[in-house]
Order: sequence, then C-alpha cells, then structure tokens
Amino acid sequence: MALLDVRDLTVEFPTRRGLLRAIDNVSFSIETGEILGVVGESGAGKSLTGASIIGLLDPPGRIVGGQILLDGKRIDNLSPERMRAVRGKQIGAIFQDPLTTLDPLASIGSQLTETIQTHLRLSDREARERAIKWLEEVGIPGARARIDAYPHEFSGGMRQRVVIALALCAEPRLVVADEPTTALDVSIQAQIIELLKRLAREHGMSVMLITHDMGVIAETADRVAVMYAGRIVEIGPVMDVVRHPKHPYSEGLMGSIPSLEHRVERLRQIDGAMPRLNAIPVGCPYNPRCPKVFDRCRVERPNLLDAGATQSACWLYDKVPAHV
Repeated sequence: MALLDVRDLTVEFPTRRGLLRAIDNVSFSIETGEILGVVGESGAGKSLTGASIIGLLDPPGRIVGGQILLDGKRIDNLSPERMRAVRGKQIGAIFQDPLTTLDPLASIGSQLTETIQTHLRLSDREARERAIKWLEEVGIPGARARIDAYPHEFSGGMRQRVVIALALCAEPRLVVADEPTTALDVSIQAQIIELLKRLAREHGMSVMLITHDMGVIAETADRVAVMYAGRIVEIGPVMDVVRHPKHPYSEGLMGSIPSLEHRVERLRQIDGAMPRLNAIPVGCPYNPRCPKVFDRCRVERPNLLDAGATQSACWLYDKVPAHV
C-alpha cells in the first residue's frame, strides 16, 4: 500500500464570475521512502496540491472532489483540530522562504522544542537534546552552542536547514517540500538537495518535492509528475521523463534544461503562456502551445494514457482511434 494516495483531487475557488477549477482530477501516489518530484510552470497547481495534502489550503479555495489518503486513512475530511495533529507528527512541511516559517522573536531552540513536545511526550531536557540532534543532522555547525540563537543570526542556507529540522523533528513519515531551494544560491541548493536525499534514505521518509526547476528534480526525485493547468500531463520514473519525455509539454520543459553533453547556441523555449483559470481551452489545455496539435486535441481532453515507461495525457498515445 502507498503511504500517500491522492485520488481525483479537485480544488475550486468561488469568485463573483463563478467557480474556478484550480486542480482538476489529480491522482498520484507516493511509496514509503520515495521522493516524488512535482514540476511545472507557475500557476500549474503544484503548490495548491501540496497545500491540500497538508491541510493548509487558503480560503476561499476548497476541496470539492476526490480523496487524500495517508497510510490508507482519509485525511481530506478531518476537522482543523484533527488535521493539526496529523501535520507535524505524520506530515512535515518545508516552504520556500524560511522567514515565513520561523518566528523572528523566538530562538530556534524554543521553536524546535515546542514542536517536538507538541507531538511527542518528552521532558524539556529530552526535547532540547532531540532538537540539538536534529540541528546536527541537518548540518548546523556547533549546534549545541547555537541552539539559543535567533533566526536573523543565521545565513539564508542555514535558516533553510533549521526549517528542515523543524519539519522533521517529530519524525513525520511524509514531507511536502514546496520550492525548498529556490531562494538559495546554487552551491547551497546542492547541499539541501543532498540533505533531503540522505534523510529520505536513512529515515525511510517519503518526500513530495514541488519545484519549477527540472534540474533539481533530475538530481533528487525517483519519479516525477509534470503538471499543467491544474492537471498531471505526464508521470513516471524521473530518468525516463528527463531523457525520453512523451508529452509535448514535458519535451518543452526538458528542452529548456542546459546540457553539459551537447553544446547548443540557444535553449528551446515554449511559446505562449499558461492559460488563466477562467480561460482554460476546450480539449487538451496545452493545445494552443503544442507543436504536435491535431484536431482531436482541440475538442477532447485526454486522461493519462500508457506511453511506454511513463503515462502521458496526450492523444498521441491513444491506442483506440477517435470516433469519426
């Protein structure tokens, strides 16, 4: 059984002009110890999917369909109080900006020990020792001496390590990491990526890694889900998607990654822009930008279809011809 099982997740936002569907029948699973990368342009629905899983969907957005199961038990229909108990203990969250996660007026030690004691029955001394252990685990030098320091006394990369420690200190089984490396320089990014991989490997932790950076996904994930306009358009083993993408949108994303093996004068770019939620085209939502578009794409929306090692929401892989 998968640790996380998302089935037909649908999220809508009511507006004065009607309902906007931001997540449209998204399904995927994450196995124990697996890192699933979720990639796509801004507005694809990646962060909303993550927020739905951890129960932090901003109003007026709401889940209107589907189910989210953690270890076989539904969590999408829990009360806010019961969801708070799940968040932290069973699901950890790492966000892009450490300053929005950390309280600037509290020492990192007090924030860690409070989180630990919220979810685990430990004395003050035991919680403090556990906090120090986690700071050491995420690579904070001199953790015992720095545990009473405040967030502003750490560099950006070190703050992000503290945020990771905060997400992991109650030892959750699943971590949702939303753009955890975006605000960091490249050398620090590499360290954080290596840290997430090591923690997943050593603690059997599952990770949902949300990013717009396909390079980060290629370095970190076991599988990848490519999102476009609120849907998954391709999902499969990361190297298959990187080397042999099947969906035309995935091909465009891969073509925009610089390669060390082949010198090119210009990187490929995807013409056009992601459609607004109130203007998603009929048929395949990618059809106005797709170089392989044909008539069926403009009238029928494809679901995920088998495309070799991956699944792709593209009519190119439909084994049954369209009705004439």
